[in-house]
Amino acid sequence: MPALPWTIDPDIRRASTLPAEVYGDPRWYAAMRDRVFGRSWQLVADTDAARVPGAAHPVTLLEGMLDEPLVLTRDTQDRLHCLSNVCTHRGTLVCEHAAVLPALRCRYHGRRFAHDGRFLSMPEFDGAEGFPSPADDLPKIPFGAWGKLLFVSLDPAFPLAELTAEMDARVSWLPLREAVLDPSRSRDYLVKANWALYCDNYLEGFHIPYIHAGLAGALDYGEYRTELFRWSNLQVGVASGGEDVFDLPPSSPDYDLQKAGKRIAGYYFWLFPNTMLNVYPWGISINAVRPLAPDRTRVSFLSYVWDPAHLDRGAGAALDRVEREDEAVVESVQRGVRSRLYHRGRYSPTREQGVHHFHRLLEGFLSEP
Repeated sequence: MPALPWTIDPDIRRASTLPAEVYGDPRWYAAMRDRVFGRSWQLVADTDAARVPGAAHPVTLLEGMLDEPLVLTRDTQDRLHCLSNVCTHRGTLVCEHAAVLPALRCRYHGRRFAHDGRFLSMPEFDGAEGFPSPADDLPKIPFGAWGKLLFVSLDPAFPLAELTAEMDARVSWLPLREAVLDPSRSRDYLVKANWALYCDNYLEGFHIPYIHAGLAGALDYGEYRTELFRWSNLQVGVASGGEDVFDLPPSSPDYDLQKAGKRIAGYYFWLFPNTMLNVYPWGISINAVRPLAPDRTRVSFLSYVWDPAHLDRGAGAALDRVEREDEAVVESVQRGVRSRLYHRGRYSPTREQGVHHFHRLLEGFLSEP
């Protein structure tokens, strides 16, 4: 695309929001596919997906947007790998179902690969010159873990550690690796809106008193705050009462708040561009935002539980209701930004710092040649 026809002023007091066209024009959607999503870290699974040596687990990276076939494997030395799931012979998917296998074998013509992606063998290739070569190995994909959550990137613009550093600083004392996915509390939602509108809504607590009556009762709106980092940001929810809150250790940056009688009910982390990790005393609620079209988004809502005793209480309760309230208002915004009479809005300097931060990051990625 040519140079951006708009900018986001670095000073939130002067800045205007993203133009309406960004939320609906297929050209902007296509630009984000490679410039934003192709270069960012995406949540694909957890370490349980390939738990034992010999395991192979196929995944699709951002189905509906990138549609990249990948496979997670664990070799006999108990090392985890993320590989292209496309056979280097004729492009067939190598692994179509999760299984424990002695090797990866393409069912089309029998090409075999080790769990680390190395080419092993291929029938009927006697006489082929310069074969095999490194090009016959399955390409390795950059990946990493935070707790038990696995993130991958086709062409990362920055290290995963820079994305997760603030979560390490804030909540690494929690039993992150003990969290277990609860399928009964996990589901997908289809939102009839652009993915970035869903993120905009998440990134500000401004709407809580107007949209989420239940959540507003659990949180002290006056104490709600946003902290900005390089590739992420954090909204800190202080409880309106003293129940269902974290018992913070002295090493926590928020320990002084706790001593002052202000107890933390939830940490709401946003990871650029489209992953939300909501940390409660019971575990982690994840919103993985997956674009499907300029005006369609699938949100995978995943619940990882480590303390069931705190479920359905406090700020981490009634999350399905909160999600549906968010969907309704975001879909209303999508209809509104199609108006010929709306172009751009302004930010609340006190409540929309996270939205401004997100838009500035998008501008940076979309400006790259």
